Amino acid sequence: MNNTEKSRWFGHPWLSLLLAVSWLLLQHTLAPFHLISAVLIGLVVPRLLHGFLPVSGPMRMLPAVRLLGVVLWDIVASNITVARLVLGPMSKMQPAWVTVPLALNHPTAISLLASIITTTPGTVSCTIDEQGHHILVHALNCTDPAQMVADIQARYERPLQAIFESLPPTMPKGESP
Repeated sequence: MNNTEKSRWFGHPWLSLLLAVSWLLLQHTLAPFHLISAVLIGLVVPRLLHGFLPVSGPMRMLPAVRLLGVVLWDIVASNITVARLVLGPMSKMQPAWVTVPLALNHPTAISLLASIITTTPGTVSCTIDEQGHHILVHALNCTDPAQMVADIQARYERPLQAIFESLPPTMPKGESP
């Protein structure tokens, strides 16, 4: 097997390891069948996703892990906040449309930012404006739009920049992310 074939099958070793370990954790066993299944999943799934994953270089793992932690924390905290808002008096809610200017240029990073915003309860990204280079966000409760923009940029956009800044775009310029 030459280097090109090897890089195709082992092009994303961290993803392979993560998938195999996740499978074993979900199964709660180290039985031979599940060990073999974990290895196969770890090899086959990244190979099937090869065209969608960056091939020019690995993502930076430490910023990615930190971002994952921030997003998971924000999802939990936002769920509690939204529950309090919904169960409380409706007069407390201050919905708003907020325009978040983008410093990101990588289309995958921009799509991930929009997905993170949508995943966090209480906010929905409605559109990615490529000409204006911003994302329009609807917030269920926003008392300070400037602070919300600053939070999104600091908590999500800057880490995405750290992860994707050295990767070339995965789409031709002009295509929608």
